[in-house]
Amino acid sequence: MSVRERKERERAGRERLILATARELAEQQGWDAVTTRRLAERIEYSQPVLYSHFRGKREIIGAVPLEAAAEMAAALRAAAYAADGPRARVTALARAYLDFAEHNPAVYDAMFLLDGGLAFAEEDTPEPLKDAFAALLETLGEVAGDGVHPGLFTEVFWAALHGLATLARAGRLPPEDTEWRTELLVDRLAMV
Repeated sequence: MSVRERKERERAGRERLILATARELAEQQGWDAVTTRRLAERIEYSQPVLYSHFRGKREIIGAVPLEAAAEMAAALRAAAYAADGPRARVTALARAYLDFAEHNPAVYDAMFLLDGGLAFAEEDTPEPLKDAFAALLETLGEVAGDGVHPGLFTEVFWAALHGLATLARAGRLPPEDTEWRTELLVDRLAMV
């Protein structure tokens, strides 16, 4: 291994450490607690080292969702592939999405609520974000219905899931009705 390869590997390792630490800190204490000073202390590197990887907190908030989007896509696909039949796949997909949002609240915020400088629904949308949408589309596209554009149907279903996840997390929806809401969404919107 050349010196250059070793340095690139070390740099990638530091970047993974920064992002994992930011994610952990955000999940424990919220994104307000994630500062370059606090990250530097936790990973035992100087702030200039952090700035050699990321220009600041906004860039870190933008990098966390890329890894998380790959995790979400894998969870959505695994849930859908394990189910038998269109209705069961859509229900499993909806549950997996809501579970991801519930168990990763800070990451979910970074993905969909905070300004991390990421482009959505654009040519320059990062591939992991496109793939997470594709994971939804793969299952939802098959139940969009005649004459309905699969991508638009997926956007509407996703928006409904996002609304449920966001309202539930804010305590605006009674938790005991989560399963009923999921079934209602699948029955009425997907009509499978």
